[in-house]
Amino acid sequence: MSWFEAFILALIEGLTEFLPVSSTGHMIIGSSVMGIANDDFTKLFTVAIQFGAILSVVVIYFRSFLKTWTFYAKLFIAFIPTAIVGFLAKKHIDGLLENVWVVATSLIIGGVILLFVDKIFQRNERNGSKEPTYVSGFVIGIFQCIAMIPGVSRSAATIIGGLTQGLTRKAAAEFSFFLAVPTMFAATVKSLYDVYKESPDVIFDNVPVLIFGNVVAFIVAILAIKLFIGILTKHGFKLFGYYRIVLGVTLLVLLMLNVDLAIVD
Repeated sequence: MSWFEAFILALIEGLTEFLPVSSTGHMIIGSSVMGIANDDFTKLFTVAIQFGAILSVVVIYFRSFLKTWTFYAKLFIAFIPTAIVGFLAKKHIDGLLENVWVVATSLIIGGVILLFVDKIFQRNERNGSKEPTYVSGFVIGIFQCIAMIPGVSRSAATIIGGLTQGLTRKAAAEFSFFLAVPTMFAATVKSLYDVYKESPDVIFDNVPVLIFGNVVAFIVAILAIKLFIGILTKHGFKLFGYYRIVLGVTLLVLLMLNVDLAIVD
């Protein structure tokens, strides 16, 4: 992986991780276009740079992480479903990560859903809660499991999960950010450990690139979070819904025309 390719993937991660557009889907598209999707280090890199993105959440919302133990208890409860499903279905999930057809279809379906989310949950903005309960946290965790399908978007799934539990848009988005910390940290550690067991040199030979990718993802994610909250509170989800549909349809058309997305050797 070149420094330029690392920069592009880290930029994509930082921009899309907390937006309801699927960071995994975008990185699959990006790595496919650059012709590096099947490279073992690329697979590690796209997971490892999530650590930089989650640090942005800790920095922006550091006061929330200084709250009482109930804050962490709710995050732990919400994380449980993902931990269980991720452990049991890892091989099946990994098999989907290279399938652009799955990404395109998920983008379109998720986009259509986002077009109607604001109307369905419009009462939440007037009477919604600003903090989840233990039960609603667990339900949001179940929604997060759906995001293991590439193209669904962890952010979209957990935010919609929060809305079904009566949270306001902003509260649902912020809890989605918080839940990303243990979820993505666990995924990063697990990926690094798996690679270390098989090929430690893959990690040690690419430490500078991994650090660079995390720094870029961290900086861009800070900007993306602030931008997303502003758009979400003023305009809702429709813009993201239209974007997902356009991107998904474009991908399907390219795939049906047998266009090779790996256009860079």
